[in-house]
Order: sequence, then C-alpha cells, then structure tokens
Amino acid sequence: MTAVDPLSTKVRLSEIFHSLQGESTRVGLPTVFVRLTGCPLRCVWCDTAHAFSGGESVTLRHILDRVAGYHSSTGGPTVCRTVCVTGGEPLAQKGCLPLLAALCDAGYSVSLETSGALLTPRDELKLVLASEADYRWATELLTTRRLAERCTVLFSPVQGDLAPADLAAWILRDRLPVRFQLQLHKILWGNEQGR
Repeated sequence: MTAVDPLSTKVRLSEIFHSLQGESTRVGLPTVFVRLTGCPLRCVWCDTAHAFSGGESVTLRHILDRVAGYHSSTGGPTVCRTVCVTGGEPLAQKGCLPLLAALCDAGYSVSLETSGALLTPRDELKLVLASEADYRWATELLTTRRLAERCTVLFSPVQGDLAPADLAAWILRDRLPVRFQLQLHKILWGNEQGR
C-alpha cells in the first residue's frame, strides 16, 4: 500500500502576496498572505470580494514552495517567517486545516483569519464597525457573550464610514475592555484589494 503524500492535498487559491499585516495584534509585521478562494458569508464590509470565486486548484506543496520563495534580496534565508491564511472564509475548504498544519510543521508562525465560531484565550476577535448602531450592537455582544473574558477583542472602524476618533471616544467613555485598531493596510494603500 502506497502512502499518500499529505502535501498533495489541493485547495482553491486566490493569491499569495507579501505585505505588512494590517490588522490584529500583529499589525505592522511583514507577513506572507495565503488567500484561499470561497466564502459563504458575504459580510457587507468585506474588502476581498474578488476571492469569493475563481482562483486556481493547487497542492499544499505548491503553496509551501511559494511561501518559501520570499527570500532576502541577497538570496539568503527566508526573511518572512509569518504567514496569515485568509480568504474569503478559509475554513470553508476541507484542505485548510492540513494547510495550517503543513505551514506550522515548516516552522512558520501562522495566523488564521476566519469568522470566529470557536474562541479561546489565545484568539483575537475583530469587530469591524461602520456606525454608532454597529458600536451599540458590538458592545451588547461583548457584554452578553462575555467576549473579553474569552479572547482579545478588537474594534476597528470601517475606513470612510466611521470616524476613528468617534470610535475611540466611545470606547473610552464606556470603558470597554477592547483594543482599538485602525486597518494599517488601508491607511498605507487605501482600499486596494484589502492589502
């Protein structure tokens, strides 16, 4: 019986790119983004609708080779050891968990951007807010679900919809146990494909 190579597992890939992490507590950290294709959610604030469909079917080995390709300009060792698997909704693909395992096994520090159905104290939950009504909803969710006790909670304003100073003032006024966050990638590069 021939053993199956786990790296031959296929996923639908939208893109791989190198940038600065624009969100989370890793904001500003050089990161290789592996964006998988597909998402059933259709969030109104989504900045990656281009990843809802299309893409190409590739093996995990192909992804690992591409991620490893981010070397220093002198040809030295891989500079970027941080990888973010994102989408769409990456967990909508069966191959996502084997991909996460393969990246971790290869020695990368890996984060996953997902809808947050299961939360642990090591997780971060980012709530993107476009209005004061969103803020009130998020505050109620924070309280009723005791989210700050379960994980790190980040409140982020939708660029162009909610003034960052307003959100900051509300958080301070209400003494919320959340972390205020601007989307660094949007400040640097605008709404250009979520980068």
